[in-house]
Amino acid sequence: MQKIFVSNICSWMPPNENLSATPKLEFTDAIFRRRLSDLSKMTIQVVHDFFQTGIDRGIKIIFSSKRGEIAREFKINKTLIQDGEILPASFSLSVFNAPIALATIAENLRGGYSAIYPSQGKFSDAILAAVAPILCGREKQIAFVYAEEFVPEFYEGIFHEENYPLAFAALLSDSSQNANLDVQFNLENLPKTPQEFLEFYRKYH
Repeated sequence: MQKIFVSNICSWMPPNENLSATPKLEFTDAIFRRRLSDLSKMTIQVVHDFFQTGIDRGIKIIFSSKRGEIAREFKINKTLIQDGEILPASFSLSVFNAPIALATIAENLRGGYSAIYPSQGKFSDAILAAVAPILCGREKQIAFVYAEEFVPEFYEGIFHEENYPLAFAALLSDSSQNANLDVQFNLENLPKTPQEFLEFYRKYH
């Protein structure tokens, strides 16, 4: 039975009383963070915290999200319908890989990243894609970053899932880095949601 080891998890979630709250990112330049989306802010925060734990800054990063920049995409679609055009700058910040790209810029990371959309939005498939380089022997460890932002109220009529923003970064590896900190997941029984992933980890810490 194949196992994956998880350690160095850094997460960020808004307080229950204020789901619109976002990280302050005081370690970044004010001009840089001025136009960041909520999703990008959360991603940058957890990536920053993750590398503060002493992880090699040259590690490969896998970023995933079920909905990506949904709030920014909604604004772009609304502008396109009303005005018949969109601004290039707005479009460039709405693409799926924007949050992790901005995080690597903020942290001056040069190890490279991949942005993946999980099959049918399944979180377990996002993990499988993240550990693929480890399982095939190309990498010993991977930085896995996952983030979801608050879904705009406009979608309330068609959105029937738990609407709670969160982001986390974690080290995935093929062997234990620290027996007292690592959690093992069997690849045949992976967490089905990011919340389950975090809860399972916290259960042992």
